[in-house]
Amino acid sequence: MSMDGAAAQLKMMQKVDVPKKTVKSRAVQEEIIFNQWATFKVNNELFAIDVMQVKEVLRYSEITPVPGSSECIKGIINLRGNVVTVLDTRLLFSLKAREIDDDTRIIVVEYNEQEVVGMIVDSVDEVVNIPQNDIERAPSVASDDSDRRFVQGVSYYENNLIILLDLTKMLDSITPTSAEENK
Repeated sequence: MSMDGAAAQLKMMQKVDVPKKTVKSRAVQEEIIFNQWATFKVNNELFAIDVMQVKEVLRYSEITPVPGSSECIKGIINLRGNVVTVLDTRLLFSLKAREIDDDTRIIVVEYNEQEVVGMIVDSVDEVVNIPQNDIERAPSVASDDSDRRFVQGVSYYENNLIILLDLTKMLDSITPTSAEENK
């Protein structure tokens, strides 16, 4: 077929009125909200807290014990002139104590507007973005909620289960209430 013949055939095809289908789609765009979580390990389990509450991550340093404090409170450290209470997450989670090693870190978090607290963890992992709709309620494994009182939810990230912690509930559990303070 010559070029002229091909051009003529193309013109004939264009003249044929082929009905066009138009598909109207109403794509509902759902806005996905991502939350950032700072992940860390305790007893080979992956935990996370809201990254907005993390102030900094420190290498483990000498901690001054505080007599009469709760068992899970390891003591205090001086952080650039500020006194920071340090708690041992293993003891808070009712786990066995572990030797301090090169991976041990203190995550300094903002508890409330006036207080900063350090948490000793086995190691720090990474900051991850998790879609809010991928966060599931923590499964109930006990007859009461005492065993999951610190758990805000769970999620899978890159085939790893992450336990999302409610930092406020964790720290409230070791902070005396105002009724106890007045005694």
